[in-house]
This record gives sequence, structure tokens and C-alpha cells, in this order.
Amino acid sequence: MTEPNLGLYFLSELVGTAMLLLLGCGVVANVALAKNKGNGGGFLMVNWGWGLAVFAGVLVSAYSGAILNPAVGIGLLVAGKITFTMFLVATGAELLGAIIGAVLCWLAYKQHFDEEPDPANKLGVFSTGPAIRSYGWNLVTEIIGTFVLVFVIFAFADYGDVKVGTPGGLGPLTALPVALLVVAIGASLGGPTGYAINPARDLGPRIAHAILPIKGKGSSDWAYSWVPVVGPLIGGVLAALLAPVLLHLVK
Repeated sequence: MTEPNLGLYFLSELVGTAMLLLLGCGVVANVALAKNKGNGGGFLMVNWGWGLAVFAGVLVSAYSGAILNPAVGIGLLVAGKITFTMFLVATGAELLGAIIGAVLCWLAYKQHFDEEPDPANKLGVFSTGPAIRSYGWNLVTEIIGTFVLVFVIFAFADYGDVKVGTPGGLGPLTALPVALLVVAIGASLGGPTGYAINPARDLGPRIAHAILPIKGKGSSDWAYSWVPVVGPLIGGVLAALLAPVLLHLVK
């Protein structure tokens, strides 16, 4: 397998993930923080906001194939579609991009973070948390949600013209089905944990929450932080292993 220019590959994943997190965290901030025009917009607004954030992130990271998610990346690695070096470069870029996107969101909503009295709402802009805290069941939810994400992405890639994770392999409409898939996962499976389904999406902003001088912030909830990292990685691996069988893709 020929590796791409790793510098451009890194930059593509960084820009795409930063865009994803700026808009994704942004819709949560709009709904959750005090004195926003979108305050109280509800969970479906968050679902659609995250879906459209994925749409934007995919469009601006076509060079790298718009992985934007270490769980997708590890699935591609297990399936032999990217090299281990590409996986490491993409994952590093995604984590840094997620931090940058979260910081930009905080800057955009700085006054509203200052006005918001509830530390939990502030943390919720950055990272996910369970509706009912039960680490084992929370882990199961994240595994299932991420399995659906990666499994269906494999279906998109192998039954269409999309080459996920391949430089330049994304057509302009590829972003739309992935975006709609994320909306569906959020609406159907997002209630228990807030559907991280992406280790970088949760860990990067959680780091940003921990280091930013956010007025009146509380704990970054590191006790829960392993769930939205480990669960999605397991889900991504399972999807990569089962896709060739369940989708009849073995040539």
C-alpha cells in the first residue's frame, strides 16, 4: 500500500476534525448555555447539528479520505485499508483537531459560558456523559452505536464509489449519507450516553475543558472518560471484522 504525503494527510484530518468539533460542540452550546437564541432547542436539534457538522468536516478533509474518528480509523486498519502509520498520523491529527475545534467553540460562546450557572451544562458542550451512570452498560451503548457507524460506512464504501480513508477518495455527495447516518444514530441510540461514537470527539474537548479558563466550570469527569474512548474503539474493530461476513464483501 502506497502511503500519501503524511504532512498533508495530517493537515487534512486536523482541519476536518476541527470543523466537526467547532460545529458539533457549537450546536450543544447553542442549546444548553444560558441566553442563547437556540437555548432549549432540544435533543433533535443537537442530532441534526452534529450530523451537519460531520457533513462539513467530511467536505473539508477529502485529501485524507475524511476519517475524522479513531474508531473509523481502527476499523480501516483492521480491514487493511490504511497502514498503521496512517492510523497513528490520523489519530494524532484528530485529537489535536478536536481540541482546536472545542477551543474555537468556547471562544465563540465565551459570554454564554460566563452566564451559564450549571457546570454540568458547560461540560456537556465539550464531552459526553451518561443519563444513567453504569459504566458497563454505558460501554455497551457506545460499542453498539459505533458498530452501526463503522459498519454502515463500510457498506457505503464497498457498495458505492466511495473510498473511505483513501486520499482523494471522497466524492462531493459522500458527506451526505454519513451525515444522515450520524443523525440517525443520535436520534435512535444517543439517549443513554450522548453518543460519543468517536474517541477524539470526546477526549479532545474534554482536555480542552480541563485546560481552558472557563468561568465556574466543575470537574471534567475523568472517571467516565475511558468509556467514550474504549467503547468506540471496540465497536470499530467489531464492525471491521464482521463487515466482510455480514455484507458478503469477501472477494
